[in-house]
Amino acid sequence: SAPTAAPAASGDVRSRTLITVMDTDVTDDLVELCLGAIAESYPPQCGGPAITNWDWASQKGMFDEQGDVRWGTFAVTGTWDGVEFTVSDAIPGALYDPMPEEPPTYPEPSKDYTDDELAGFGEDLMEVPGVLGAYGADGHVLVDVTYDDGTYQDYADATYGEGVVVVTGALVDVGS
Repeated sequence: SAPTAAPAASGDVRSRTLITVMDTDVTDDLVELCLGAIAESYPPQCGGPAITNWDWASQKGMFDEQGDVRWGTFAVTGTWDGVEFTVSDAIPGALYDPMPEEPPTYPEPSKDYTDDELAGFGEDLMEVPGVLGAYGADGHVLVDVTYDDGTYQDYADATYGEGVVVVTGALVDVGS
């Protein structure tokens, strides 16, 4: 059966790429990791899991502010309990130099599906908690999740066939 909640990480995790950290009201302490889509407005609009211990003062000069909204791009490391992120390190985007990544390679799907079937699978997967996005591409369904300890990929392989769905976590285990 489909996962009913986003899995927690057993150890430290890091963001796969630079992510936006956003605080939409400077009078509260709700700071979020924007792991999904971000509206290209000024200020941008997005949402995501809460960060339990973000400190804007330690990031002085490394974020933008418009009215009651603060945001910036960061590479973050910390812990993920399945609901909230606790940051242990944040590198501002302006100071971050990522390692070059190889282009992704996708496994050969064990079954062939039409584009319409793949699109339907993507729509179904969007209903699973922790799924940020899902779309058909090149004979696969590419699924973005907050974090995957293997639970999402195992479910997708069992449901649609091995290699049909490719799951990618926005947060990955440190060392990955």
